[in-house]
Amino acid sequence: MRFTLYLFILLLPFCAWAQNEHSIIQVNGVVLSSDSSRTLPDITILIKNKDRGTYSSEWGVFTIVCEKGDTLQFRCLGYRPKDIIIPKNAGGSFFSLTQTMVQDTFYLPETIVRPLPNKDYFNYAFLHWKINSDKYEIARQNNNMLRLRAMSYTLARDGNERQHLQQNIITKQLEYQGQQQPMNIFSPLKWGEFYEAWKRGDFKKKD
Repeated sequence: MRFTLYLFILLLPFCAWAQNEHSIIQVNGVVLSSDSSRTLPDITILIKNKDRGTYSSEWGVFTIVCEKGDTLQFRCLGYRPKDIIIPKNAGGSFFSLTQTMVQDTFYLPETIVRPLPNKDYFNYAFLHWKINSDKYEIARQNNNMLRLRAMSYTLARDGNERQHLQQNIITKQLEYQGQQQPMNIFSPLKWGEFYEAWKRGDFKKKD
């Protein structure tokens, strides 16, 4: 009797593991739009009450491993949420699913359009009214290369740039360690630049 009890205790975890393994199923499917039957990418598929999920590929195909009886939640901005329960009596280890999503309706606030009094008023408004830029225009202006280049000359240097500059100064000093550094007053090139500037009249007093 005692031996039978020990054997039952030893086989109990194995039976539970075998039963749990039998309930695991791989769900393969595709997500389609209900109005046009086109595949929908980036649809989030979550297992309810479990911290696991996936999303559909660019062709609308997805695959996920769950347990029989789990609820799959399909979520995407612009479409109504949908929950699907995997049947507990599903046979085998694979389950195929074709899920359609219904596009949700957006209600925007009303906009009242009124005509201008006359043509002259339109010309004045076209020339003098200042219309605020939208987010796309602001983003385009912020990424303008000329503006970014101008900002790079005015912004303070960060730690990496200051460290790089200091290392260059130290390296330049080590090149002339133990000897006098050259001076521009003895440089023929600098004297040539000075002579050309003097001929152009750069040093003349300007009114």
